[in-house]
Amino acid sequence: MVASNSATQSLLALLQLVSPTLPVGAYTYSEGLETLVQTAQLIDATTLEHWLTQELDSGAIRLEAAVLLRVYHSAVQQDQKQVQYWNHWLSAFRETEELREQSWQMGRSLRRLLKELHPESQSLFPEDDAPCNFATAFAIAAVVWRLDPATTVLGYLQSWAANLINAGVRLIPLGQTQGQLLLRRLSLPLEQAVEAILTLTDEQLDGCSWGVSLASMNHETLYSRLFRS
Repeated sequence: MVASNSATQSLLALLQLVSPTLPVGAYTYSEGLETLVQTAQLIDATTLEHWLTQELDSGAIRLEAAVLLRVYHSAVQQDQKQVQYWNHWLSAFRETEELREQSWQMGRSLRRLLKELHPESQSLFPEDDAPCNFATAFAIAAVVWRLDPATTVLGYLQSWAANLINAGVRLIPLGQTQGQLLLRRLSLPLEQAVEAILTLTDEQLDGCSWGVSLASMNHETLYSRLFRS
């Protein structure tokens, strides 16, 4: 029998956690991109790349990943009180019903999956009757699968970017090759975002997310929709 390699196991765990086949329903959400496409604010790969880069630099996803990191460290210390605090913080941070419901639905799905795969993980989660945000569940999954903090944040951001690029491929539309080229061009912005997020203090948890919020608010009243947000 071949001995298990911890680095290989960590890589496999990361690939499973960020896989588009992870049954959390991420593919059904566009986080307001559908509105931006219909209003001709996103019209090609260049405008989509600019939007995603700005979000990584100062948008809601930056803060979401920073709080994910705090949940991760709290879970490592088995400090459920702090896990609950940051989970509530994430819920309060959502400015629209669609974005809040997206985070809760995906978090609930990932928590349910972890319950089947690792029943012992449930002790790290917030109380049973509290909604669980996706970033919270993702952080706990990373702790259970022994991923390091930087890799966890990078995986979360890359998965977010890949999902929205996939939405752009369907909405704008873009070709699959254009989508993959765009994901490659985001490699450096993703790396820079992780470096910045790892150094943020609690006092620096601020950002500019009004564009996403307005797009999400208007998405709720679009005449026809492909996505749930």
